Amino acid sequence: MADHAAPDSTTSDASAPAAATATATDGSSSAPPIVTPVPKRAWGDEEDDDVGDTGDSSSAPSEYLESLKIEDDETTLDEPIDSNITAVTTGGTPYTSASTFEDLNLSKELLKGLYVEMRFHKPSKIQAISLPMILTPPYKDLIAQAHNGSGKTTCFVLGMLSRVDVNLKAPQAFCICPTRELAMQNIEVLKKMGKYTGITSECAVPADSANYVPMSKRPPITAQVVIGTPGTIKKWMSSRKLGVSCVRILVFDEADHMLGEDGFQDDSLRIMKDIERSSPHCQVLLFSATFDENVKKFVSRVVKDYNQLFVKKEELSLESVKQFKLICPDELTKIRVIKDRIFELADKLGQTIIFVRTRNSAGMLHKALVDLGYDVTTIQGALTNDIRDKIIKEFKDGLTKVLISTDLLARGFDQQQVNLVINYDLPLKHEPSLQATKYRSSSSSDPNYEVYLHRIGRAGRFGRKGAVFNLLCGDEEIARMDKIQKHFGSEIIEVRDSDEDIQAALKTAGLV
Repeated sequence: MADHAAPDSTTSDASAPAAATATATDGSSSAPPIVTPVPKRAWGDEEDDDVGDTGDSSSAPSEYLESLKIEDDETTLDEPIDSNITAVTTGGTPYTSASTFEDLNLSKELLKGLYVEMRFHKPSKIQAISLPMILTPPYKDLIAQAHNGSGKTTCFVLGMLSRVDVNLKAPQAFCICPTRELAMQNIEVLKKMGKYTGITSECAVPADSANYVPMSKRPPITAQVVIGTPGTIKKWMSSRKLGVSCVRILVFDEADHMLGEDGFQDDSLRIMKDIERSSPHCQVLLFSATFDENVKKFVSRVVKDYNQLFVKKEELSLESVKQFKLICPDELTKIRVIKDRIFELADKLGQTIIFVRTRNSAGMLHKALVDLGYDVTTIQGALTNDIRDKIIKEFKDGLTKVLISTDLLARGFDQQQVNLVINYDLPLKHEPSLQATKYRSSSSSDPNYEVYLHRIGRAGRFGRKGAVFNLLCGDEEIARMDKIQKHFGSEIIEVRDSDEDIQAALKTAGLV
C-alpha cells in the first residue's frame, strides 16, 4: 500500500520473478527465479500518500501427473492485470518461485486434488510467490496482501493441508474467519482440494437450532483442520473440547479485520496467545486484500520475524472491474435507476450483489424491489443461521440472480458468476465514540476505503470482467466518492441517468 515510488534496496520486487515463472511454464525459460532474502523493514516504513494415506509426501511420478493435468482446451481464468506483488523476506532462506505445483514437492494426493477437483493448471502469481514461503522450513510467519480474486484462499488452504500429519488424529491447522459464510466457504474449498488426502476437517461456526448440541455433550475435536469464527473457536478452546498442543499452522483470513480495533482483535489475540503457549513454533499466516496503516503497525508488534507480500495501494483496484458513479437527486431515484436502467439492461448478465450500509436499508430496498415485481433475496446479520445458509446456497446454486447484502458479504465471498456490484450506499468508517473523537481527526463520514475495495472485489473474480455502479445522493456522498477515487488513484467514470449511458458503461466493462 505504498505510493508509486519504486522499492528501494530493502525490498525485492516479486513481479519480475512471477513474470519469469509464467515464462518458464511456457517453456521459454529453463529455471524458475529466486526470491532472494533481503533485510526486513516494517510496513510503516513504506511511503503512503494519504481419503488415501498421505505418508508419502514426495512428488508423484511424471506419468501420473500428466494423467491428472487439465487439457489445454479447458477454460482458464486470467491473472489480474495489475497484480504486481512485492516480497520482503527475512533471514537467510532463499525462496524459489514456483512455476508449477510440482515445484512445491506436494503429495500426489494433493496434486490430484489441485488438478482433478480444483481444475488448476499452474499457480497464480500470489500462489507462485507465497507457497514456497509457507511450505519451506523453517516455516516463517507470513503477512500477505494481494488483490481480491487472485487466489489467496488456495495459498493458505494448501498450506494447511501440506502441514498436516494424516496419522495424527488431532487438530493441527486452524483458520479463523470473520463471518460464518466465509468459514463455510473456506472449508468447502479445503474439502475439495484435500479430497484424496484423508485429512479430516470441522467447521467451527454457531450451530443452527436444528443441529445445536450443548458443549458439555460434545466429544473432543479430533478433526485435523478446524476453520471457523473467532467466537466459536474461542468457546471450544475454553471448554477444553478443542486442543491446541499439536497446532502447526494458524491462519487469519481477512486478517486486517480480524486484528483491527473495529473487528475481532481481542478474540484473535486470545486465540493466538493460547496457541503460542502450547505450540511455540506454530506458523502464523495473515491474508487479506487490505491492511490499513493502524493494522500494519499493530501486526508488526504481534507477529515477529515474518516474511511479507504486499501490493501498492494504487494498484489494488482491479483493472478488470470498471467503476462508475451515477448522481441521483433522491433515494427514490436510486431505486428507479436500479429497476429501469441497470436491471433492464443487465438482465442477460450474470448475478448481481447490491450493497447497503444498514439492515434497515436492506429491508427497505428489498421491499421496494419485491413490490415492483423483482425476485431478490436479502442477507444481513440479524437473520437466523439456517436462513442465512439457505440464502447463500440459493445464490451460489444460481437459483437467485440478485442479492441485497450489508457488508456481511463484502469480504471474501466468492461467487464467480457475479459480474455486477451496485453500491446503493457507500461504506463508512464506524462512528467513533465520544472519547475516541478527542484523539482522532477523522470524522464518521469518512468512507471506509478497505470495505469499498472488498465490495467491488465481489465482481471480476480472478481476472473476470465486472462492473460497479455507485449510486450517489447528495453532496456528502459525492465528496466521499471523490475521496475514494483520490485514495486509490483510480478513475471512477460518471454516467448519466439514461439507457444510452448505462449501455455504454456495460460495454466499456466488457459485459455486453
